Amino acid sequence: MRAMFTEKMTATATFTDDQQRYLEGFFAGVKVRGVTFSDLAPAPATNGASHGPNLDDLTKEERIKHELNPLDAYQVLNEYARHDTKPEPEDVFRFKWNGLFWLAPVKDGYMCRLRIPGGVVRSYQLRELASIADDLTTGYIQITTRNNFQLRLIAPKDAPEVLRRIQGCGLHSKGSGADNIRNITANPTAGFDPYELIDVMPYARDLGHTIISTKEYYDLPRKFNIAYDGGGLISSVEDTNDIGATAVKIGENDLGIAPGIWFRIALGGVTGHQTFARDWGVIVSSEQLNTVILAIVRVFIRDGDRTNRKRARLKYLIEDRGLPAFLEQVEKELGFKLSRLPLESPAQLRHEKPVIPHSHVGIFPQTQKGLFYIGANVPVGQITSKQLRWIADLADNYGTGEIRLTVWQNFLIPNVPEAYLKTVCKQLARMGFNTEQSNLKSGFVACTGNRYCKFSSADTKGHAIELMNYLDKKIKLDQPINIHFTGCPNSCAQHYMGDIGLLGTKVKQAGESVEGYHIVIGGGFKENQKVGRQIFQNIAHNEVKPLVENMLKGYLRRREGTESFQSFCNRHDIGALQAIFTNNE
Repeated sequence: MRAMFTEKMTATATFTDDQQRYLEGFFAGVKVRGVTFSDLAPAPATNGASHGPNLDDLTKEERIKHELNPLDAYQVLNEYARHDTKPEPEDVFRFKWNGLFWLAPVKDGYMCRLRIPGGVVRSYQLRELASIADDLTTGYIQITTRNNFQLRLIAPKDAPEVLRRIQGCGLHSKGSGADNIRNITANPTAGFDPYELIDVMPYARDLGHTIISTKEYYDLPRKFNIAYDGGGLISSVEDTNDIGATAVKIGENDLGIAPGIWFRIALGGVTGHQTFARDWGVIVSSEQLNTVILAIVRVFIRDGDRTNRKRARLKYLIEDRGLPAFLEQVEKELGFKLSRLPLESPAQLRHEKPVIPHSHVGIFPQTQKGLFYIGANVPVGQITSKQLRWIADLADNYGTGEIRLTVWQNFLIPNVPEAYLKTVCKQLARMGFNTEQSNLKSGFVACTGNRYCKFSSADTKGHAIELMNYLDKKIKLDQPINIHFTGCPNSCAQHYMGDIGLLGTKVKQAGESVEGYHIVIGGGFKENQKVGRQIFQNIAHNEVKPLVENMLKGYLRRREGTESFQSFCNRHDIGALQAIFTNNE
């Protein structure tokens, strides 16, 4: 490798300032991989060195960031591409700042995760993503649980071209992994939902653009999730995020708070750690919302734990200091006081809207007279390039060329005139996307699984599809149920908030290690917020289908009236449920 760069290094004295900066960043990356050059000064520490403990006390990941700022590693990525070689471990971590995740040992190639604030995409972007998938990946695209897209199995030689083409169609991937603010989520119906209190999409777009444009927000102690909920029919599940901003209506009061639409802030949600975000006890005006959110992020950047990755989330900073003390620190950062309002205050008016099972699937009227949006079910979020082009055509021909992604791994086509509804639904059905809500099928969610993720212990997407098809032939439900498959404790599919959650593991069966699951029950979100309880562990994957069938049949047999599965589970202890679910009681 040294010979590759010798000629460049002999002419150091003639470099321009730009060339010198390029080489300093580039060779710092080379140095990390064990190659040194006596005439090259070490790369300066990143701006992250100005906060936190001493370098020796930092985690390995923090030290990697200090060696070479990941945002400056693009030229290193180009060198790997030029030789079509796999990255070294330190660069595997750095390349996540460009949205690239090395899949080894599962596969030799990258996954690319995009940034799509609020999940709003245009038809021309779908066509380009389809072409990228055909030209440079597997031909498949996945919708994530953060209303986003992922492309998988990108060869090292093709990685820079994938990034260029993504950016060329107006999308981004920068900062979509590792110690960054992940994709900003919001109600997918924002702007046309008859039940929303406020359109939150402008706030999601503004924050997304601010993050993309500001280097400060690329050096967090750990990953960070932010969600907006304006009160629409399809939740953004904001209470599972580090910051969840929920629109509320404030009525007349004697507290000095102007009536109107404000936002409540909840902090510290990490469902993989069995924690929902807690209400902060304050409300924030729409004008101040993003200013407050960014102040919270800056306090986390400054004070979050960089010595222990397991305690590097906002949840632990708040637990250590308490919500009141954290509020004081954020107000000091802001330079002004926030309005206190207890969650149970009568000044906050109740927001009434219909309870619709799996409201992300089906036909619904918009605020705009004569227009409708159609939610199509996408089994566990997997789409082919051909399907993506068909979706783009439908959005152009019968809508306004816009598509919305949801956190439930499906999509909406908005702005469809009533006269075209049957035609669009028929075309979607031909593609394999059902637009009729199913109490069973519409509630399945699955992470990537071990086909493409090195952390997963099970083929979650494959097993989810198997279970979905099996149960559909065995069970008829009159109440909706959510079943979440996740392959590892990172809980990308948020198994703890499902009615039934399955966490991948390895199980001994007949002396061999096979894929299996731990099973939790009774989880929920929003008004049904609850962390699920584990009821079974180490269930081999081939035993999951009959077990879940018995669980649902036991529920139907023993429930009271039309009681929901969650309510049924939560009024029984685990021992009683195990008996009901396994002994046909």
